[in-house]
Amino acid sequence: MKKSPATPIHFSCGAIMKNKFMLAPLTNTQSHEDGQLSEDEFNWLKMRAEGQFGLVMTCATHVQAVGKGFPGQLGIFSDKHMDGHQRLTTAIKAYGSLVVSQLHHAGMRSPAELLQEKPVCPSDSEKHGARGLSLEEVKELRDDFIQAAIRAKESGYDGVEIHGAHGYILTQFLSKEINKRTDAYGGDLNNRARLLFEIVDGVRTACGAEFLVGVRLSPERFGMELLEVKTVCQRLIDEGKIDFLDISLWDSFKQPEEEAFQDKSLLEHFTELDFKKVLLTVAGNIKRGVDVQKVLDAGVDFVTIGHSGILHHDFPLKVMEDPNFTPTPTPVSKDYLRKEGLGANFITYMSRWDGFVEKSAE
Repeated sequence: MKKSPATPIHFSCGAIMKNKFMLAPLTNTQSHEDGQLSEDEFNWLKMRAEGQFGLVMTCATHVQAVGKGFPGQLGIFSDKHMDGHQRLTTAIKAYGSLVVSQLHHAGMRSPAELLQEKPVCPSDSEKHGARGLSLEEVKELRDDFIQAAIRAKESGYDGVEIHGAHGYILTQFLSKEINKRTDAYGGDLNNRARLLFEIVDGVRTACGAEFLVGVRLSPERFGMELLEVKTVCQRLIDEGKIDFLDISLWDSFKQPEEEAFQDKSLLEHFTELDFKKVLLTVAGNIKRGVDVQKVLDAGVDFVTIGHSGILHHDFPLKVMEDPNFTPTPTPVSKDYLRKEGLGANFITYMSRWDGFVEKSAE
């Protein structure tokens, strides 16, 4: 029996998502440089709630000033950010959508020119011009993730997603290629995963059983090994402190890069885990209505939409009305993107995506 994308989702914490569409946490570079919410970012996200995304997630929202990963990044590292977050959560909830803050720290991927200081990393990285964190700073980082989650809850968010994907700081700790520490946070997988699990435990303890908690992981690139990522996923499930796993596959229909595991698709490697009460969402190349259905039928609980959520603020409505809906082809004009709620800085950022924005003069 086919899963309908319009059917609500019930999370173990008690939260209910009205359909199976989550807006991906999308870099958009359109907030203020001090991390304050801008009018452009507010409008972009509010419009996605209006378009009936069941769960609207913020862009990666940094938990320390030194964790800033891109210009115009929304922050949650200070109480001064909370008024903007409260305004955002109130607006999104008015449309019946869940609203989740993605907690992020870029680590060695923070541009030094943005920080005006060296970026930080689990251990010194000459290649990235990054310095290793002291043990005290690792514990500070853990506590700042937890404090950011508390801020998110107090700002009205239904939950948080802990960003452990795409080569950012929690990936850097997980990676044996990058993490050369010799203390309790480096070495074997248990040690390299320690920070992630301490953050999850701390967020659950501080924010309570009814707060939605997710973790984003990516199984490839940045030194991530498929078996290690699956091991971390299964432990997150077994420990019962999270409500959902968000696996960023780059392409939901591809084979694993590691030849030893090409007996099944990358997606199948994750749907075969024993999920118990934890729900699974995946991201990567889910662009059309038929892709949504294919991923749901493969055993995924709800879909994470990026590309098509940029092109159509109401992509969920369009797919629920027409299961064969195909997004407008790219490139699109800047005027088209403005009408879909993107601010000037977001449009400039999207111009870096090959073939997404028309190059013709306005």
